[in-house]
Order: sequence, then structure tokens, then C-alpha cells
Amino acid sequence: MQMEDLIMISVDDHAVEPPEAFIRHYPEGKKDRAPKIIDKNGKDVWSWAGRHYPTIGLNAVVGRPRSEYGMEPTRFEQLRPGCFDPKARVDDMNVNGILSSLNFPTMPSFAGGTFLAVPEKDEALLAIRAWNDWHVLEWCGSAPGRFIPMIILPLWDINETLTEMRRMSKLGVHAISFPDNPALVGLPSLHNEYWEPFWKECCALQMVINCHIGTGARAEHASEETPIDAWITTMPMSISNSAADWLFGSFWKRYPDLRMALSEGGIGWIPYFLERADFTYEHHHEWTFSDFGKERPSDVFKRQIVTCFIDDQFGLKNLEYMNPKMVCYEADYPHSDTLWPNCPEFLWASLLGQPQDVIDDITHKNAMRLYNFDPFTALGGRENCTVKALRYLGRDVDISPRENLGGLKTESMNLVGEARRPVTSGEIMRMFASA
Repeated sequence: MQMEDLIMISVDDHAVEPPEAFIRHYPEGKKDRAPKIIDKNGKDVWSWAGRHYPTIGLNAVVGRPRSEYGMEPTRFEQLRPGCFDPKARVDDMNVNGILSSLNFPTMPSFAGGTFLAVPEKDEALLAIRAWNDWHVLEWCGSAPGRFIPMIILPLWDINETLTEMRRMSKLGVHAISFPDNPALVGLPSLHNEYWEPFWKECCALQMVINCHIGTGARAEHASEETPIDAWITTMPMSISNSAADWLFGSFWKRYPDLRMALSEGGIGWIPYFLERADFTYEHHHEWTFSDFGKERPSDVFKRQIVTCFIDDQFGLKNLEYMNPKMVCYEADYPHSDTLWPNCPEFLWASLLGQPQDVIDDITHKNAMRLYNFDPFTALGGRENCTVKALRYLGRDVDISPRENLGGLKTESMNLVGEARRPVTSGEIMRMFASA
């Protein structure tokens, strides 16, 4: 097998909603209430329910020189079109050898937190339904076989949540974006009986719960003076606290078919995490009263929790301590960790020495099985789905760097462009606050 023979499916990418995304899917007579883009001091910002949401791209820096990564886009023209145009995204997937992609929201935040946070729940419900329709019917519908559909939910109302799950299931949806720690965003904890109908419905509809880093628990900045590199380094592992919370939940025993994914969490830390969980259970369960029966916590994790990685050579060398049938690849387009347009080269270097069946599982078979997704049929056969075949389709795609944000200046450019010293957490936090 050669690199060009790889078939690559990414289970963590991000879609930036175009300006008309919500309006097109609001009911007649209510379209004026939809989230829309307005100009504010020369910047594109989302306006909805009397509030402004200025970060339109949220780190959508793909295609820029790395020296500009600290600069947030403030106008759509600063973004690579593949961020918000599904046809352009397919071009960028082709040149990157990516067959299919699961995309998290941007304006709603990764798990719909923008809509969870407001008191106007009727407005939030309209927005969630509109986003789901845009995402499934337009974004995913524009290129069958290339996008794995995923929805957000009105989690503050369990009955509306179940209704929306059933509505979208009829459109072939098998993925949900969900906060990694709902208790931190004002919802009942994972251990509350409130979620019992939700777990049951996820199993009945075969929907995978996708918990992206930062949707509940967040990586903490050590101090305002700490180099931002420290925060970026620990960001994937920040989901470990939530992973432990999920792992020690009692619901797994009641719902053995339930599946959840630690999206963008990486895998290198998983072996020690599982070792520690098993030690904790063996050493402490007589006084903590946790009960895994004849199993260990690691058995539940390996059977029911999906892990995902971008570039993780250490993790791939230690697959024996995980379950290779529950590990998936992710490209993280268009964020700053993405290796676009060279994802195949990096992945292939990490996979060298792995058996063929393990390579196939991790690169595409696991994703196809877990998300009930069949791109081979949509694209006319497996031979049309390889890195080689896709890169041939993308042979004319321009991948040259887009420098200086299209010539548009922002305040944040001074931060990276002029300060020849380590950028600190405080500076990045102030940059976002000023937006």
C-alpha cells in the first residue's frame, strides 16, 4: 500500500455559516428574526436577538502563512471560500485527499452554546431548526457522500430535543453535537435522570454524541503572562476531565449501544488515562461504591467512546492500549491545527508499520460504521475515493498562501506582526474581548 491508496474520512472539521444560511430556512413571516450578517465598524458580525457575535470564522485561518495565524478573520473576504462555500470546500477536500468530512457549527458555537445561553428560547428553537436544515439540506446536500450530517439540539427542553432528533433522523442524520460537560453550560449534569430519554433515543436512532473540546469544560490559561503556546499545547487534553465524568456515568450499563466521541481530543494521553481509571476503580471502589460489575472502566471506554486525532504519532504507536475499532481521523479544517493541504503526507508518516486492516479502520472504516455513512456508493465505488483519485479531481485548486488577510488590516495584526516576543494568553484574551 502507498500513501495515494489511503481513503481518508475526517470526523472533525468546521463549517462557517454564509450570511444567508439562517434566513433561507426561517418560516415565512419570521425571516427578519433570523441571525444575519451586518457591517459594524468595517467588520462582518452576526446580529441576532438584539446581540452581536463578532467572531465570524473563529480561527478559520486555513491557507494563510503561519505567521498570520494569530489574526482572527473579521470579514468573509478574508476567509478561504472553502470555509463557508460547500462546493469550494469539496475542492479543498479533493486537493487534500479527504473523502468525507463531519463539520461542527461556528456561529452557534460547536454544540449550539450560543442558542443555549439566551433567555429567548422560542427564538433559539427557531435558530436551531434553521441551522439544522441549512446544514443537512444545503451544506451536506450539495455533495452527497462528501459530508457527514450532524445536528445541534434545544437541550434545555428534552421533549423538543427528542422531536428534533426524530425529525432529522428521517433525513439520514446519525450525529449530534453535544457539550462535553453540560453542567458547565447551565444544563443538568450527565448523571441526572433528565437525560434518560435522550440516551434511549440516541440508541434507537443510532446517533453518535460528539463532544468537541471547549463546549463545556475549557482549557484554562495558566496566567495572563503565560505564553499562549502553553494553552495551545494542553487544549486537546483539556477534555480529559469531561472524559472521566462520562466514563464513570452509570448510563453505559443501561445503554450498551450508546456511543460518544471526544472530538479533537487527541489520543496520545488515552493509555495513561485508562490505566489511571482502572487503578482508581480497583483501589477505591469499595468506598466510592462505583460499580462496573465484572468489567473495568477501560472496557467500557474501549467499547463505547470514540477517540479522534489530527497528528498523533505517539498515540498511534500505542494502539494496543486502546481499541483501534474506535479511533478516527480528523483534519480540523479550517482551524490553525489543520495540516491542509498535506494531511495525507502527515497521516501516512504516522501510520507506517501499522497492519493494513488497522490503517483502513482508522482512516475510514470506523467512521463509516459509527456514523452509518456510505460514501463509496455515492461516489460510484471505492476506487473513486482514494487520495490519488481525489487529488486528481483537485489538481487545479489554488493552494498558494493568502497573505495579509486580503490586504485588510485588523487590530490583531499588530499583536503578531510587530511584537517579536512570545505572545501571551492575556493578549489573546484581550484580542477576543475587544472584538
